[in-house]
Parts: sequence; C-alpha cells; structure tokens
Amino acid sequence: QVQLVESGGGLVQPGGSLRLSCAASGFTFSRYALSWYRQAPGKERELVAAVAGVGGRTNYAGSVKGRFTISRDNAKNTGYLQMNSLKPEDTSVYYCNAKSGFMDYWGKGTLVTVSS
Repeated sequence: QVQLVESGGGLVQPGGSLRLSCAASGFTFSRYALSWYRQAPGKERELVAAVAGVGGRTNYAGSVKGRFTISRDNAKNTGYLQMNSLKPEDTSVYYCNAKSGFMDYWGKGTLVTVSS
C-alpha cells in the first residue's frame, strides 16, 4: 500500500524554524522526485520545493529560497523540508508529493502556523 505521511508541523513564532518529514512506503522512493507543496486557506496549492530522485538537484519557489531547504534520505525512504526564518505568510497546510512519470502520490498534509 502506497503511503506518504507528513509530520513535524505545528505552531511557531515568526523567525522560528520547523523541520517537516515525509515518510514514504509501498513504492521505490529513490525513483521518484520529491516535492513539497503548500496551500493556504482560500488560495491555490503552490510548489514550495522539489528534489530529484537521485543526484540531489533542487528547485525552490522564490518566496522561500534561502530560507527553506529540501532534502531526502533514500535509505530511510524519508524526505525533509527544513524551514527557517518563518513568516506569517508561510502559514499553510504542507503536502508531500512523490512523482515518477504518470505515478503521482500525495500525503494528507501537515499544518504549519506561524504566529506570535
């Protein structure tokens, strides 16, 4: 059974940090590109960051570049999103996505709230 399970969300003050994790199972994780998306209330889902299956090539949205870092540990079937210098506008549900060709898997999301 294919699963992507996000964890690590929560409430954090502006300027703080969080690390999200995405645990994958049921498929060959290393063959899939891993991405993090987010969706704030009333807004469309947007790509935050992506990393290739092998080789580590990364891509970031302009709004998070320099503050967020995406990584993966293929041996542990886990992806990560390190988020630093968080801003209130980063408040969203964050989703993990694994994609290879026509295969496209999503987690259920984890809520990140940035507020004082």
